[in-house]
Amino acid sequence: MSAASVDHKDHPHRHLVKFRAMVPMDVPAVGAVERASYPFPWSEGIFRDCLRVGYLCRVAEMDGEIIAYGVVAMGAGEAHVLNLCVRGNVRSRGVGRQMLMLLLERARQAGMTDAFLEVRPSNPLAIALYQSVGFVQVGLRKGYYQAEQGREDALVLKLDLRDDAGVTERPC
Repeated sequence: MSAASVDHKDHPHRHLVKFRAMVPMDVPAVGAVERASYPFPWSEGIFRDCLRVGYLCRVAEMDGEIIAYGVVAMGAGEAHVLNLCVRGNVRSRGVGRQMLMLLLERARQAGMTDAFLEVRPSNPLAIALYQSVGFVQVGLRKGYYQAEQGREDALVLKLDLRDDAGVTERPC
């Protein structure tokens, strides 16, 4: 488990955020964050399946509550960031960046050489986060996401995880 401090809007003091492996009993809380964050959320069954098949699944806790999570599939030298989400009231505090860096470091330690992800073009904060650590756009998936008005494309982003390329921290 790892820990970091973040400022919380509702409190003047810093709160300790703990990062740890997701376990089955976390799924209802993870599902609640997911449903509050997306109009077309993953089901709790999808999270359970990710745990069952051994994907890298991590959560961040603050004051005993799950505030963020990440899910990564790994194979054939590639890590695929499937889901990364931070609860609305603690966004823009660095928790998403810390979670992303943790997931990418674990992927590198597992011998993955590249990381991929899809992101909605309508999510500029996520795009800025991914670009700030070195992800670059390598493709576009037409009609990938369900959307209020039909379908939305996905930007496909890639990051080289090899030690000589490295994950970088760039200011947003």
